[in-house]
Amino acid sequence: MKTIHRNQKIQFSALAALLIAVTNSTAADKNPTAASPDAQGHVHDHAAMMSAHDHVHDHDLAPIGVMGEHVHAKGEWMASYRYMRMFMSGNRSGSDQLSVAQVNANFPIVPTEMTMEAHMFGAMYAPTDRLTIMLGVPYKRISMDHIAPGPGISFTTESVGLGDATLSTLTRLWSKGGHGFHANLGFSLPSGSIDETDFTPAGGPNSPLPYPMQLGSGTVDFKPGATYTGQTENWSWGAQVMGTVRLGENSNDYTLGNEINGTGWFARRLCKWSSLSFRLNSKTWGNLDGADSRTGFPAAGFAPTADPNRRGGIRLDAMFGVNFLAPQDTKLKGHRLAIEGGLPVMQHLEGPQLETDWIITAGWQFAW
Repeated sequence: MKTIHRNQKIQFSALAALLIAVTNSTAADKNPTAASPDAQGHVHDHAAMMSAHDHVHDHDLAPIGVMGEHVHAKGEWMASYRYMRMFMSGNRSGSDQLSVAQVNANFPIVPTEMTMEAHMFGAMYAPTDRLTIMLGVPYKRISMDHIAPGPGISFTTESVGLGDATLSTLTRLWSKGGHGFHANLGFSLPSGSIDETDFTPAGGPNSPLPYPMQLGSGTVDFKPGATYTGQTENWSWGAQVMGTVRLGENSNDYTLGNEINGTGWFARRLCKWSSLSFRLNSKTWGNLDGADSRTGFPAAGFAPTADPNRRGGIRLDAMFGVNFLAPQDTKLKGHRLAIEGGLPVMQHLEGPQLETDWIITAGWQFAW
């Protein structure tokens, strides 16, 4: 547990140093011919921009599971919708899978499966060529199956509602020759509930649900990051690192662990309007600080999901995507459909904790 917290501090320090270094170098660069984003937010040199729309291909866009990966030109808007689903089953501690009997030796309640769904509604607007503002609002559904003491006793809990909304700025720092770099700075707001309840055999109706079943963090969270993108006629690629730093303690007297997410991708153009992509995504998240103080909240020894010291972990996912972008010479120009799915290739969890089986994201975007 201490190792994960120590690694997070090192990673956040490196991220902060990277952002400061790039910002300083950009401030010193007064090149008046710096590139500006095209109609889909991808940067090209002015000399090469005879027609920005002619340079937009579906492979220019990052996989649909990556957010905040592009900026826009002054006055441009983008609306988006994403459907995200994650399925988890079986328990793991460290890198070892655990049977129900092994978990039940220490906890009377054993979680067996979990489904997380989110409908993400987003909007982007660029008041200037250098600055893009992004808003995201999720609507979530979380369902978890459990096995309770006694022969054949099982139950399911569920929580549904708004998640934490995110407001971010994307600041273009540098662009040249098909390459671009921008800073991601944002905050998530505690619009998601942390007081979700449901029926449980032990607590009856309106029992407080444990940490993974809550819809938000309950705190304002700082989200710094940086994104690089590159492209040629038939290929595009990019990398992004994003952090989540919890600010303060929520109303139930705990703080979720900090997170850091790193991803890298490339895409290959198939034709004028379609491409395939591959992406690796790593995520590290810490244990909780404090514990839920609600009356009736299950004790840490009751179920692993109620133990604040069994929530951290590291995961590496391999993701494959398909992208479709309507050609600019059609009535559907500006519309994009995409889907991306994958599964973990490595998981190390502060368990017992449910392990991830697969992840899928499908989405639509429209820029004008």
